Amino acid sequence: MELDLGPRIAALRSTLGDVLAVVDVDALTARIADLERKASAPDLWDDPEAAQKVTSELSHAQAQLGRVNRVGARLDDLEVLVELVNAEDDEAQAAETAAEAEAELAGIAATVGELEVQTLLNGEYDPRPAVVTIRAGAGGVDASDFAEMLLRMYLRWAEQHKYSATVMDASYAEEAGIKSATFEIDAPYAFGNLSVEAGTHRLVRMSPFNSAGKRQTSFAAVEVIPLLEESGEIEVPESDIRIDVFRSSGPGGQSVNTTDSAVRITHLPTGLVVSMQNEKSQIQNRAAAMRVLQSRLLIQRREEEAAKKKELAGNITASWGDQIRSYVLAPYQMVKDLRTEHEVNNPSAVFDGDLDGFLSAGIRWRKRDPDA
Repeated sequence: MELDLGPRIAALRSTLGDVLAVVDVDALTARIADLERKASAPDLWDDPEAAQKVTSELSHAQAQLGRVNRVGARLDDLEVLVELVNAEDDEAQAAETAAEAEAELAGIAATVGELEVQTLLNGEYDPRPAVVTIRAGAGGVDASDFAEMLLRMYLRWAEQHKYSATVMDASYAEEAGIKSATFEIDAPYAFGNLSVEAGTHRLVRMSPFNSAGKRQTSFAAVEVIPLLEESGEIEVPESDIRIDVFRSSGPGGQSVNTTDSAVRITHLPTGLVVSMQNEKSQIQNRAAAMRVLQSRLLIQRREEEAAKKKELAGNITASWGDQIRSYVLAPYQMVKDLRTEHEVNNPSAVFDGDLDGFLSAGIRWRKRDPDA
C-alpha cells in the first residue's frame, strides 16, 4: 500500500517553524542555563521563597523547551514510520503500521495546535499564575451544586496537565455544593489560558433537588485574575483594610482547624474582599490574601488608567443575559460556548476536565476580536 502523509507533515513543520520563531529557542535555552546556574548556588535555600521561584521557573522553562524539541523529533520519527509502511510487503502489517502513523500524526497535530495557541498569549499578564473564583448565582441549590461541578472541572483540568492547583478558600452551601471557592493554578500561562473562562456559565438539567423532576436552569460566575509578583507598586495602608480571623471549616460546617487561622481581608475604599483558609497559620493566610488583594487592586488601577472597556475579571452577574457557555444535560447533551460557537456533545468529559478545545477556541476568538 502507498501512504502519503507528506503534505500534512510539511504543513505541521511549517506551523512548528512559526511557533519556534515566537518561542525563540536560543533565548529560552540561555534562560534555562541562567536558572540552572542560580539553582546550583550553595546559598540558594537561604531564602526559601526565592529558591522556590527559581526552581519552579526552571522546571517550567525546561518543560517548554522539551515539548517543542520533542515535536520535531516526533515528526522525524513519523516520516520514518511512513517509509516503513510503503516498504512493507505484508498488507496486513502495512495497514497496522499505517494506522499507527495516522494516530501519531493526529497526536502531533494536536500538540502543535496547543503550542500555536500559546504563541497567541502575548498579553502583559498572560504568563502569570491564575487565581480563579467561582460563585454560585441564580438557581438556588442547583446553582451551588453547579458551582462545585465547575470547581471540580477546573481542578481535573489542572490535574490532567500536571499543573499545581491549590484551593485557597471555599464557602460551602447548606444543602449541597458551594457558595464560592477560590483556587490558584501555578503553571506557565495559567492566566492566559484560563482568562477566557471568565464570565457566566449556565447549566440546564433535570434537577436532582426537585421532587417534581422538572428541568432547572442555574448559573455560576467565574472570575479569573493573574497572580502578580509581590512589589511595592501597590501599597495598601493598614488604615484601608479590615482583617477578620475565623476558624477554618469544611463541608457541613465541620471544624477542620482548632485555631482561628483563616483570614478575611476587606479593602475598605473599594469593598474588595479576599478570604484565605488553605494555610495552617494565620500569618501564611494573611500573606496569601494580601497578595491576591494587591493583584486585584493593581489590575483595577491599570484598567482605570487605560480606560479599558472590560475588566480582566469581568463584570459578572451570574444570571440571564451575559452567559458565555451553556452546559445542557436535558433534554439533550451538549456544551456550547456562545462566543466561539465551539461545542461538544459529551458534557461528562467536559466536567471531567476536557477543556482544551474550549480554551483554544476562546484564545483564538479573543485574538481575532480583542475588544470583545
